Amino acid sequence: MPVRTVVQRGPKGKKAVAFAVDWPGWARGARTADEAVELLTAYQDRYRTVAAAAGFADELDRQLGKSGRLKVVADEEGTPSTDFWGISFSPCSLETEPMGATELERKLALLQACWAHFDAVRAKVSPQLQKGPRGGGRDREEIVGHVMRVESGDFAKRVGVPEPDVEPTTKAALRKHRTAFLAAMRAYDAGEGKRMRSGNLPFLVRHTAFHTMDHAWEMEDKDLSGAAG
Repeated sequence: MPVRTVVQRGPKGKKAVAFAVDWPGWARGARTADEAVELLTAYQDRYRTVAAAAGFADELDRQLGKSGRLKVVADEEGTPSTDFWGISFSPCSLETEPMGATELERKLALLQACWAHFDAVRAKVSPQLQKGPRGGGRDREEIVGHVMRVESGDFAKRVGVPEPDVEPTTKAALRKHRTAFLAAMRAYDAGEGKRMRSGNLPFLVRHTAFHTMDHAWEMEDKDLSGAAG
């Protein structure tokens, strides 16, 4: 099976996003669908680090084959927010629930590898990051706070995890939050709890992983540790 790639285009055609539906965290947006797929392909080596950490490097290599090509299996219309951000904000036609234990645990393993990668990047990049238009020029801990605030205050709440009193940015708080989030997703897939108003569990796992990796890659790209002077 090739790397199944889904394209979602904004309704107005301003931007598009391409994502590997079986590999949470691997997604890229651009002005056009072709550019999004091209950019997604360019990130395969960077994403392979995550796949390897989760124990799925061989599977990814088999799917990529010698050519390293991705296969677009669905080309769909996304939400109006896709036009603005170039991000997927809704499930695709291939994402259904319940996921089942095998698929769920595989994707949760990849999500945990995304979290671990994010933590490792946080530990090694410079506290001050290269300034630029993206994200309003946030530095490392501002990015970390943003990621944790969105994850704990939005994503995890969708499966019934109470919002914490403070952002879970310390090691102990992160461990507690992520343990609760994983348990809630497993319970949700088993049919427990109130159903989401919009979206579904496969999308939630994918979107959480994407948000984590998008900002991990941002920190890597804006790191000033090796800057001269």
